[in-house]
Amino acid sequence: MRPTIPASQLDIKTLRMLEKFANHRFQSTQANQRLRFVMSWWVVRNKIVGNLKRVLDVTVSVAAIILSAPIMLFTALAIKLDSPGPILFRQTRVGKDGEHFACYKFRSMYIDAEARKAELIAKNEADGPVFKIKHDPRVTRVGRIIRKLSIDELPQLFNVLRGEMSLVGPRPALPSEVAKYNYEQIGRLHAIPGITGLQQVSGRSDVDFKRWVELDLQYISEQSIWKDLEILVRTIPAVLFSKGAY
Repeated sequence: MRPTIPASQLDIKTLRMLEKFANHRFQSTQANQRLRFVMSWWVVRNKIVGNLKRVLDVTVSVAAIILSAPIMLFTALAIKLDSPGPILFRQTRVGKDGEHFACYKFRSMYIDAEARKAELIAKNEADGPVFKIKHDPRVTRVGRIIRKLSIDELPQLFNVLRGEMSLVGPRPALPSEVAKYNYEQIGRLHAIPGITGLQQVSGRSDVDFKRWVELDLQYISEQSIWKDLEILVRTIPAVLFSKGAY
């Protein structure tokens, strides 16, 4: 007897295909054959898209690391001279299907930032489980610049190479944020988290959390190589003009 997979572990596209199969499986033999062909092609297509996405991730990440190496070296030096503490900030984030991984960024805050978070909760300017302050006093001088230009996220290219992240996808959330998710918001975890995504090219921190989730679910339902390329191209002006970045 084959083990059944709980519905909670299936992504949105899989659930839709299973629902379609359940509604039509008892029709004519010809209809069943067509449906089997559609489902088989869907599985093959997803496998092809997944492989192409991985090739795109690795190729672009390697090129980006090489091209941005001088910027990363200069940033590391500036962080070291600006304030005491490590150059890189390591934080546990939630990946696809709830898997935890170590996410890396250039440190943009003072080393006591986490300890000071409790005293700033009342000033939170974001809705939902996200914590954001436009003029966060915990951010260093160099931190404000590298955040504005998204330079702080360059080390995540190594997360992409390790397969923990993708170039494009929902932003990886903190475990404390995921613990507060409702059923719809959990849908964000059905894709590999990304450095950029629809939310990043649609206003970044200016987008409220409800819209943020809607954009992530839209990306997951429409996911394709062409969609990833489109978002990567749109990310360039979003970073250059720093809209919604803080």
